[in-house]
Amino acid sequence: MKPRAWARPSGFTLIELVITVAIVGVLAFLAAPLMEVTAQRHKEAELRLALRQIREAIDAYHQAVQEKRVESPADASGYPPDLDILVAGVPDVTKPERSRIYFLRRLPRDPMNPDATLTPAETWGKRSYASPPDAPSAGEDVYDVYSLSDGVGLNGVPYREL
Repeated sequence: MKPRAWARPSGFTLIELVITVAIVGVLAFLAAPLMEVTAQRHKEAELRLALRQIREAIDAYHQAVQEKRVESPADASGYPPDLDILVAGVPDVTKPERSRIYFLRRLPRDPMNPDATLTPAETWGKRSYASPPDAPSAGEDVYDVYSLSDGVGLNGVPYREL
């Protein structure tokens, strides 16, 4: 067996450490846009879910009016006067003990609205039954809701049109 002339010390050299840190930095730089897209996709899914929940509650209220379970003037559209009534509930006129009908446990916020000082009902745009679909405006009732955000989704559809 022949002895070695010099022994190499164990460990990493400074060059190896710098290259490793540079590679990790490049990977982190490439992953940042992916994380932003994932976060936006998550907010868009929240928006779709919130819109579905509110719209189903509005339809359930209208159905209760059609079934004569909720008092409504004869000349009214049969849609709720505001969004908060969906959470507060309304008296069930078919029950002698006047129990209440609740349509939502809580009113979801518009996830695209960054203003935390607004109530959940104030974060949504409201369309009255009497307003045209291409120019929604508030009125005496709430027929539909939409996002007030001017943003556009990843699929190219404006949030207002969801």
